[in-house]
Amino acid sequence: MSADPLIESLTAALDARPDDLPLRLHLAALLLDAGRAGEAIAQVGQALARDPGNGQAQALMQRALGGSVPPPPTPSPADPRPPAQRPAPAGAGGSAATADHDPLAAYEQELADVVPPRFARAGDEPEPVAGHSDRVYDVEASGIRLADVGGMSAVKERLELAFLGPLRNPELRRMYGKSLRGGLMLYGPPGCGKTFLARAVAGEMGAKFISLSIVDVLDMWMGNSERNLHELFQAARRNAPCVLFLDEVDALGHKRSQVGSSSMRTLGNQLLAELDGMEGSNEGVFVLAATNTPWDVDPALRRPGRLDRVVLVLPPDAEARRSILEYHLRERPIAGIDLRKIVAATEDYSGADLAHLCETAAEFAMADSVRTGEVRMIEHRDLERAVKEVRPSTKPWMATARNVAMFANEGGVYDDLVAYLKRRRML
Repeated sequence: MSADPLIESLTAALDARPDDLPLRLHLAALLLDAGRAGEAIAQVGQALARDPGNGQAQALMQRALGGSVPPPPTPSPADPRPPAQRPAPAGAGGSAATADHDPLAAYEQELADVVPPRFARAGDEPEPVAGHSDRVYDVEASGIRLADVGGMSAVKERLELAFLGPLRNPELRRMYGKSLRGGLMLYGPPGCGKTFLARAVAGEMGAKFISLSIVDVLDMWMGNSERNLHELFQAARRNAPCVLFLDEVDALGHKRSQVGSSSMRTLGNQLLAELDGMEGSNEGVFVLAATNTPWDVDPALRRPGRLDRVVLVLPPDAEARRSILEYHLRERPIAGIDLRKIVAATEDYSGADLAHLCETAAEFAMADSVRTGEVRMIEHRDLERAVKEVRPSTKPWMATARNVAMFANEGGVYDDLVAYLKRRRML
């Protein structure tokens, strides 16, 4: 077998077994025999990085570099001191004495552009950034108001009773002993505007807004997840009045009886303690949570004083669908669109579905313009075609919700859902 096919075979084998030093050194020797010194140096350098004292690797490196260790630099006339007493050259990252007595250090300097250094040096650390902290949470000032939310009159009324009314009437609040602390859980099909609604509540209250999801909390080290959760609540307390939005709360507060991980159970306990205010006063902190699967949320989270109020956020009604369609078509070139017909054809569509519908109609019009070479407007036919292609994403959720409403409505938690399904003759 000629050398090149053998080298290719060994290289492929080495990709599968990168820590096989004998194989790597055998490949380096073949590369040297084939006159491919640069590739051989790279292979030997990786071997030395794994085993600095390997005699075979050192011998191959000497051979690759011309048969001997590179000599130390000649003293300059301006510095007559012997090498051991001279300081290291600027930027060398080590002393000249080290290079004189350690062949590997000499190799490392010679191959600095090919092989990474074996050890980090004191001058290699990045400069610390002034004012940097280990975790930074976004505290926003929401500019969205409830008037920007189309439809959802029942949800707005419930939010007015729970949060907004007591905030606007401090004298009545004090007279009735109504606290500004509390929690409310929004649930419903995905894409129906739960996050947008939470931002609108913050804007209506003139409060700060902090969004919390599972990725902001989880950490691989024991105890850090609980600390992260506590720091998020502390940030909300420092910025009160503040809306703390727990997105996908079922991931953070899943039923502990169904959680196999002790760390996730501990995290759920920490969330309960934070909601109770055991780690600090929650006065002025309004906790809004959102989930697509409230039946997976730990019942302890819905205990009075925690997320004790539950609000169903349904797919947008006709008024809301019209507002959403107008919003997503407002900056697009449109002509001859009968919104009334499109609204009637999209009864089960979520807000996200309607946005995708407008995007799809724009794609059809643009593709037609490219094909014909004549730019045209987005027309009613494009939206009708999009309705046939984009199907509502709420149907699977409704099927699951129907089973929950029929067989798991303990205590009447899902009475609103039952009423909705009966109106739709789905129950």
